[in-house]
Amino acid sequence: MTSTISLLSPVEADLDAMTMNLRKLVGAKHPILYAAAEHLFSAGGKRLRPAIVLLVARATMGSAEITARHRRLAEITEMIHTASLVHDDVVDEAGTRRGVPTVHSRFNNRVAVLAGDFLFAQSSWYLANLDNLEVVKLLSEVIMNLAEGEIDQGLNRFDTSLTLEAYLQKSYYKTASLVANSSKAAAILSDVERSVAERLYSYGRHVGLAFQVVDDILDFTSSDEVLGKPAGSDLRSGNLTAPVLYALEEFPQLEGPIEREFSEEGDIETALELVRSSQGIERSRALARHHVEQAIEDVMVLAPSAAREALVGLAHYAIERIY
Repeated sequence: MTSTISLLSPVEADLDAMTMNLRKLVGAKHPILYAAAEHLFSAGGKRLRPAIVLLVARATMGSAEITARHRRLAEITEMIHTASLVHDDVVDEAGTRRGVPTVHSRFNNRVAVLAGDFLFAQSSWYLANLDNLEVVKLLSEVIMNLAEGEIDQGLNRFDTSLTLEAYLQKSYYKTASLVANSSKAAAILSDVERSVAERLYSYGRHVGLAFQVVDDILDFTSSDEVLGKPAGSDLRSGNLTAPVLYALEEFPQLEGPIEREFSEEGDIETALELVRSSQGIERSRALARHHVEQAIEDVMVLAPSAAREALVGLAHYAIERIY
């Protein structure tokens, strides 16, 4: 499988500078919040979202150097993503993230919520200072979408009538909106034609959905060690993802354990076995492949460059993780 290190080589130096600058941006005025943020930024994430922003910037700027506003947009994107993870972990009562203790388990829920709020507030401040109203609107919409996605997921727990369309909408809110809108924002800062900016929004949307579908597949096919959290944890918490929704079509008897929220002995084991023995995982792979193909088609609107090839490679990487 292609490594993210090789894929991100066109922006590796940019990403290293971004990580160092994020620590400065967060600042040390609030020692506990700073410690929480430092813990997050040191947790070994792949930095894919800011990498896509920087790659779009390089691919759309041609031979010109990317601007300070492009770099700040990448930092804002990582701040928003990190803030959302902190809040998600509190809601999900997750003990680990990327194999290390979550902020709320290392500190407490109050600190975690405040740390997330702190990062959202900082991202909004730096976003406003980009002085581009359209970009402000795009990234503000992301923050709203993140909240909507979390609410949708909470309201639809253990709901076996959930449709695939509703699942994809929630996945867009929680994952793809940030990739899509920040990709478009980077293109806007490069002053590209409107049609190109829209294609890059579409690229980000499809890549984001592909990554989410693949993550949902891995929840059933990977070990606890690989995931950094217990396998099958989404299903246990009532979050019904693509493999489960497809399995429900094939095995209606899966409804029982889910609707009684796995309250009887052996329910979760039965449900996991039904999902794994169904066509749900393979159909989810096909769904992810569809979004990867669409993403690659969108990004080909750009002129050939190392950055464009890296964007294509990232789309391929999304699906390679399940083979």
